[in-house]
Amino acid sequence: MDRRATVRRVGVVILGVNLALAVAKALVWQATGSLAVGSEAVNSVADVAYSAVVVAGLYLTTQPPDFEHPHGHERIEPFVSLFVAAGVFVAGIGVAYSGATALLSAGPPRTITGGPLAVGVLVATGAVKLLLYRYCLRVGRRRDSPALVATALDNRNDTLTAAAALVGVLGVAAGYPALDALAAVAVSVGILYTGYEIVRDNVGYLVGAAPPEDLRGEILDRALSHPEVRGAHDVVAHYVGPEVDVSLHIEVEGERSLFEAHDIETEVVESIRALPAVDDVFVHVDPKELGEWKEADDARIAAEEADGTEADVPPPDAADQ
Repeated sequence: MDRRATVRRVGVVILGVNLALAVAKALVWQATGSLAVGSEAVNSVADVAYSAVVVAGLYLTTQPPDFEHPHGHERIEPFVSLFVAAGVFVAGIGVAYSGATALLSAGPPRTITGGPLAVGVLVATGAVKLLLYRYCLRVGRRRDSPALVATALDNRNDTLTAAAALVGVLGVAAGYPALDALAAVAVSVGILYTGYEIVRDNVGYLVGAAPPEDLRGEILDRALSHPEVRGAHDVVAHYVGPEVDVSLHIEVEGERSLFEAHDIETEVVESIRALPAVDDVFVHVDPKELGEWKEADDARIAAEEADGTEADVPPPDAADQ
């Protein structure tokens, strides 16, 4: 299944699961009167709302290229991730506020009816959210989808909040209602950190940051591995949304015909484009006799660092030897 269909399918699964959990928690809340379960029900309703936005965002970002967006719509996806991050921050602040308020208040102890039912729905929620976290994370990383990775982290948060709610239910049943508030405060710290992680991981996609060093080294290695390429310079790789665009100059023997130079360029482009993270590749062909590359060229240094050997690039004065 291609990336478009896979990402859309995961979005629909997330929406369906959150809707089912919201209904189940609402029914148990009505039957037991548990505030912990009620809070989880409200949390699931919020999850349904953001899941609908994620589904819409994933539908837009997986649209094929068109006249107005010739490079596709992938740049939308980091914005979807930041929307998820905003929801995570709101949830974290809300959990922290409710926990702190409960700790500072001196109200009467709460009572819960139907304790086993409340425990059951919270245990089931934690298990389902943990499975959903692992599923979204696996697909998100395999398909290079920052929105799915952000959603996975949000599902991890839901596992933590379900555990905190479970502690609250058991604490109230055992006569220690303060456990509910303490667990909520502790979990809120983890939730807020997750929001920070999502923002940190997606800002680079929006500002055109460079990809990891190993990917840049692999790009240069593939260019220099072509038997007709004698050098490479002005290598630029940067994120355009979650994918990488690459531009570089390669150097070939000056006596090559235009047809031969075109074939070399095409083969280098196809080799680099075969990298899963790479989207577009732009290659300019130079005669090596021009000697445009420099002794301290970043591309040459990157190639040497990538494989621990000197790149097969002649010095400028070797062109006539």
